[in-house]
Amino acid sequence: MRRLFAIGEALIDFMPTVTNKALKDVEQFSRQVGGAPCNVACTVQKLGGHAEMITQLGNDAFGDIILETINDIGVGTQYIERTDEANTALAFVSLKEDGQRDFSFYRKPSADMLYDADNIDKIQVTKEDVLHFCSVDLVESPMKKAHLALVEKFEQEQGTIIFDPNVRLPLWDNEDDCRKAILEFIPKAHIIKVSDEEIEFITGEQNESEAINSLFKGNVKAVIYTKGPNGASIYLKDGTEKHQNGVKVKAIDTTGAGDAFIGAVISKILEQQAIDIPQLFKNYGDEILKFSNNVAAQVTTKYGAIESIPTLADIENQL
Repeated sequence: MRRLFAIGEALIDFMPTVTNKALKDVEQFSRQVGGAPCNVACTVQKLGGHAEMITQLGNDAFGDIILETINDIGVGTQYIERTDEANTALAFVSLKEDGQRDFSFYRKPSADMLYDADNIDKIQVTKEDVLHFCSVDLVESPMKKAHLALVEKFEQEQGTIIFDPNVRLPLWDNEDDCRKAILEFIPKAHIIKVSDEEIEFITGEQNESEAINSLFKGNVKAVIYTKGPNGASIYLKDGTEKHQNGVKVKAIDTTGAGDAFIGAVISKILEQQAIDIPQLFKNYGDEILKFSNNVAAQVTTKYGAIESIPTLADIENQL
């Protein structure tokens, strides 16, 4: 069975009970399990794939909640470590009327940042497996070294590597450090997923076409470009393009929508026996984009990330 290995942060999102209020003015929150790699792993699992989560949690109640939640979904937890050295990461969120968010993170450091690279030694991968990671845990830390070690293992085994920068500037000392880390890891990936909100920051290019083309560095074979309600596109190195319009819904919370989108893409990749990424997208790109747009759209119609992820049956009933 082909598997997803998602490495990075798993945390608790504290979601506001009201919308259109600044974070400082929100008085009550509800608790949700989150963290982009964790959201992606749960999406893959709920859509019928098999996902393993690689992270570290604190020996605290929040770590217990995360472990119980993803265990219930079926995500593999054998590579999740626990520590007394730091607490599980927390994020407090405020929501605008259109579902857009503002974040405040509590992780200086958090348990995931202290994950030891030596733990990667016991993880066995094959060329059929897929690795997914984001940039939040690429700050200078033991966890960044763990990312490098796992990427190297996937390179050796010729597995598929997917990088979604998922820019979160409040977590970095300065913007340059964030951009530098992202640019360091882009050439290591086979697939880059980037949104219209972050592409100029990452590439320095204002022209959309030039920005996308600039991402084809190193091992990059495909760029998936998302534009929220305006849909998503796949670009290949040979100039092939696929595009699907977005799905119109009443969005109330965009938390986890991008993660659900790339999780849906990965679930479709795992379904296929073929490992040739350009050929896969040439043959099934339209189908993959349509499916993933629908998954992401449904996530925005409910509060929270993981709790709002639809099942495969839910999406198949709509398509």
